[in-house]
Amino acid sequence: MTTNGTQAALADLPASNVADKRILITGGASGIGAASAQLLASRGAKVVIGDLNEELGASVAKAAADAGHSITFHKVDVTSGDEVRALFKFAVETLGGLDVVINNAGIDHDPAPMHTLSDETFDRNIAVNLKGVWHCMRAAIGVMASNGGGHVINVASIAGLRSAPLLSAYSAAKHGVMGLTKSAAHEYARANIRFNAVCPSFIDTPMVQNTMAKMDERAQQATIKASPLRRLGKVEEISGAIAWLASDESAFMNGHAFTLDGGMLA
Repeated sequence: MTTNGTQAALADLPASNVADKRILITGGASGIGAASAQLLASRGAKVVIGDLNEELGASVAKAAADAGHSITFHKVDVTSGDEVRALFKFAVETLGGLDVVINNAGIDHDPAPMHTLSDETFDRNIAVNLKGVWHCMRAAIGVMASNGGGHVINVASIAGLRSAPLLSAYSAAKHGVMGLTKSAAHEYARANIRFNAVCPSFIDTPMVQNTMAKMDERAQQATIKASPLRRLGKVEEISGAIAWLASDESAFMNGHAFTLDGGMLA
C-alpha cells in the first residue's frame, strides 16, 4: 500500500471511543496534558484539568467551551496532599465520578552532572514528578475503589526505563513512577483499577524546548537524532496514544510501559 493509501486507511479507522468518560488530567494547562485534554474532550469526554498555571489552564478550558466541548480547570499543586485531595473532590463533584485519571504534571531540571545537583533541585523533582504522582494515585484509588474501578495513566518517560545522563534527578523520579505503576497494577487489579504508564522520549513541548535551550548546538542535535526517526515527537502523537489508553479498547492492558520513542529503545 502506498503512503497516501496508508494515511487514508488510518483516517478511515474509528477514533477511540471515550464519549462520556469522566477524566481528570494533572498538568493539563500545556504540552501533552493540554493536547490530551483537548483531544479527549473533542471526542465526547468530560474533562477536568488541574495545574498550577491559572492563566493557561483557564485558556484551555475557554478554548474547549468555545468549541462546544467540556473542560473545567482547577488550580492544584500536586506536591500537596491536601490540594490533590481537594482537586479530586472537585472533579468528582463536577463530573459525578471518575473513570480515568491521567497523571501528567511534571517538571524538568537543567542538564547537569549528578554531583553538581543541589539538594533543592533533587528534592523538587522527587516532590513533583514522583510524590505528586503518588498523591494522585492514592486519591484515584480512593475514588475508583467505590466507583466500580477505573484506569490510571501515569505519564512517565523513557528516562524511567533507561539511563538519562545529566538528568539524574528527573530519571530517578520517572523510574519511581514506573515502580508505583507496576506495584499498583498488581495490588488493585481485583478492584478493577488498572495502572499503565506512557513513556515518551523527547517531545516538542515547552518543557523540552526549555531544556534544549540550555544545551549547546551539538547536544541539541544529538537529542534530536537519538531517535531513529531523527526528530522530536509531537504532542499529538502522544495525546493520540493516551486517548486510546483512556478508551475501553485498552481494557486488557495493565502494568505496562507504553513506549513512544521513535524506536530509541528498539
